[in-house]
Amino acid sequence: MTKRHITIATRESPLALKQTESIKELLLKQHPNLSVDFLGITTQGDKRLDVELTEIGGKGLFVKELEEALYDGRADIAVHSMKDVPMDLPEGLILPVIGEREDARDAFVSNKYATLMQLPAGAVVGTSSLRRQTQLHAIRPDVEWRNLRGNINTRLRKLDEGEFDAIILACAGLKRMGFGDRIREVLPSWESLPAAGQGALGIECRAKDDNVLALILPLNDVITNQCVTAERALCRRLGGGCKVPVAAFAQINHGVLTLRGLVSNKKGTKILRSHREGDPKDADSIGLRVADELLQLGAEKILKEFQ
Repeated sequence: MTKRHITIATRESPLALKQTESIKELLLKQHPNLSVDFLGITTQGDKRLDVELTEIGGKGLFVKELEEALYDGRADIAVHSMKDVPMDLPEGLILPVIGEREDARDAFVSNKYATLMQLPAGAVVGTSSLRRQTQLHAIRPDVEWRNLRGNINTRLRKLDEGEFDAIILACAGLKRMGFGDRIREVLPSWESLPAAGQGALGIECRAKDDNVLALILPLNDVITNQCVTAERALCRRLGGGCKVPVAAFAQINHGVLTLRGLVSNKKGTKILRSHREGDPKDADSIGLRVADELLQLGAEKILKEFQ
């Protein structure tokens, strides 16, 4: 029997709701007679803004309560920013759909300065991401990198109130929220390699829920899925979440998948890089090969700093 109603579990941040709304619109385009409602959940990651994510368990805290809603039947699917999803899913849950990716790069946002390189020595820059801090510290060791948590509106407000000279955010979130005009500089991926899954939305559901699977599978973007699969395979092998500065970014051009991976120490004084090309159908094994090359270069020793 075809399902005619679907409940989507979502975080209640403005960006999460906007993203979930976009998934609802895509579902209704595919299934005009479907009724859709939201189950809004304030996760532990949203509540604990007073401490760094690395101290309270990482980005999985943005996902856990949504997965509990799938387990107990309050929701049929959950919509996640793929960069927040832990590399190993709980038993009985799957991520069959990854939608078309928005701009995966990082954005430099400032009211005073046009580019990262224009910042004066001693300027205060905010970001919640160790991955960004370590890579950009290597380029600008003379500025002060400070932790910045909260939703996009909160981070922009703190910038506007003068707490920071600049902040670094994901282009995707700014564009989805209609704040694309706040981007002063898009940081090239060779300066700030993105997080695995950055800019992509995933849809999680119960593994044996065939009715739900039939509804959501048309939303899958094959190219994005293959790229994110490679990125996540690399991070899974390295044990990378937001607790460690691991970056992974894949692109497909002319039928060839290119994956670049990076591991950095805390200060950005030692950055290991590797890349590999191959058939997009081999995305998982490409990710594992790049991870193994990083391990051969000494990634394991660096990653032990963060344990």
